[in-house]
Amino acid sequence: MLIRLAGGRVYDPAHGINGEIRDVWVRDGHIVATPGPDAPIDQTYDLTGRVVMAGAIDMHTHIGGGKLNIARAMLPEDHRRDPRPRTALTRGSCGHAAPGTLATGYRYAEMGYTACFEPAILPVNARQAHLEMGDTPLVDKGGYVMLGSDDFLLRLMASGAEQRLINDYVGWTLNATRCIGIKVVNPGGISAFKFNQRRFELDEAHPFYGVTPRDILRVLSRAVHELGVPHPLHVHSSNLGLPGNYPTTLGTIDAAEGLPIHLTHIQFHSYGAEGDRKFSSAAARIAEKVNSTPNASCDVGQILFGQTVTASGDNMTQHRNAGLASPKKFVVMDIECDAGCGVLPFKYRDQNFVNALQWAIGLEIFLLVDDPWRVFLTTDHPNGAPFTTYPHLIRLLMDKTFRNERLGLIHADAKALSTLASIDREYSLYEIAILTRAAPARLLGIPDIGHLGAGATADITVYRDEPDRERMFTAPEYVFKDGRLVVRDGKVVQVTWGRYHMVAPAYDRGIERRLEEHFARYQTMRADSLRISDDEMAAFGHGGELRTHPCRGGTP
Repeated sequence: MLIRLAGGRVYDPAHGINGEIRDVWVRDGHIVATPGPDAPIDQTYDLTGRVVMAGAIDMHTHIGGGKLNIARAMLPEDHRRDPRPRTALTRGSCGHAAPGTLATGYRYAEMGYTACFEPAILPVNARQAHLEMGDTPLVDKGGYVMLGSDDFLLRLMASGAEQRLINDYVGWTLNATRCIGIKVVNPGGISAFKFNQRRFELDEAHPFYGVTPRDILRVLSRAVHELGVPHPLHVHSSNLGLPGNYPTTLGTIDAAEGLPIHLTHIQFHSYGAEGDRKFSSAAARIAEKVNSTPNASCDVGQILFGQTVTASGDNMTQHRNAGLASPKKFVVMDIECDAGCGVLPFKYRDQNFVNALQWAIGLEIFLLVDDPWRVFLTTDHPNGAPFTTYPHLIRLLMDKTFRNERLGLIHADAKALSTLASIDREYSLYEIAILTRAAPARLLGIPDIGHLGAGATADITVYRDEPDRERMFTAPEYVFKDGRLVVRDGKVVQVTWGRYHMVAPAYDRGIERRLEEHFARYQTMRADSLRISDDEMAAFGHGGELRTHPCRGGTP
């Protein structure tokens, strides 16, 4: 079936196309080159005056796994306040800050998103996380598996193991858990918390294993690089949320020793300790570091005002913040002695000095990082705000007048300490297409999404070109998933299930004997129990395609 999307204004940064009026052709789920004049056209959409982009990609959003299920269970009020009734086409679901899987997929698609990546999957919880993501309709999925506080890795490092053994362990973990990247959360800190550490500095030795967070970052970033995994080590730095934490963030970038590194929700790691309240913006210092470090990228983790829930593997931070929960309930827990998590609801308030300055810091980072290919649009859903706030965030980035109006509403002291009013930059549609499409696809190493070139998967979003960018990005006119129209005028009209993206780097299977011995001695299950089969993945994803992407060097 040949479809012509005719005469739209196309933004495709992967091919340098910046608002050109042109046709996009789709055949059998893929974008194709302009066919010959005699090719029969089955369907034409007149997109005159419309904006055409590839489907959007959220490269860091918590949509599956144990912590999110805890959040769902903790917040029945969140579900009651935001029901999504069943229709003839879609199933019933609910939830604002921690929506169910069905509402998650429907709402992402209705905003023009066609791919989402869960950034914190514990190996022991991977099966459950994939089950949940497989039940998330209309979007492609993938996940980053968490290492860095696990006993096996820390024992390897403490024993002085060669890098090749660590590489084999990382490779085995990616293969077993069917993930596309490696994430480290508060390196070593989740483990150190269980040894009564309440803060863990970058160069501080672990009280039991004797290794430092810098050591962990160095060996994991090297392992990811040497295995050829396209996505760099995905790093949640130490000291999240602490005033004066920005030197730790700068040091974390250096810990990669020039290898690629991605710092996630960097807004929470960009704080100074200046002023009477000992809390200030270090956004300019962080942006300067990112600008001058070509191997570094970041997503922002913007906070936006309102009710949400924070769900993180960083048990140290969540324990520290438990008293700030709103409403007053929280969970901080261990998971199989190898990891942990903390969940607490939170309401960001514009008249709270700290929250207001956090809001401004995130926007400063967006606007001060020069290269839109190395800064990504996220709220760390749901930690900074639910993903449904993205259209509002896009308007803040594209409309200085609107941004300054909102700046005038926040806590006066926070406004006075921010440089936001002095920044004139407004993102263009081309740059928004980079942040939300082309750059995430490139960073993840997925060549056939995030662009509109021939051979790409036909994930396409069509917007009415409205001056109010929040309105424009809230409800696209059309969303195509794999060439099929799934959303019209911001409403789901067809349900599909997307595919699953992962990598499978080569590794020496000799590591499996060590793992079996370790699990037999220290854990409650066999190491092989973590391995997820193709058949399981296919069943989780409603039969959707499993796509294993090559690693550099030709693997798998």
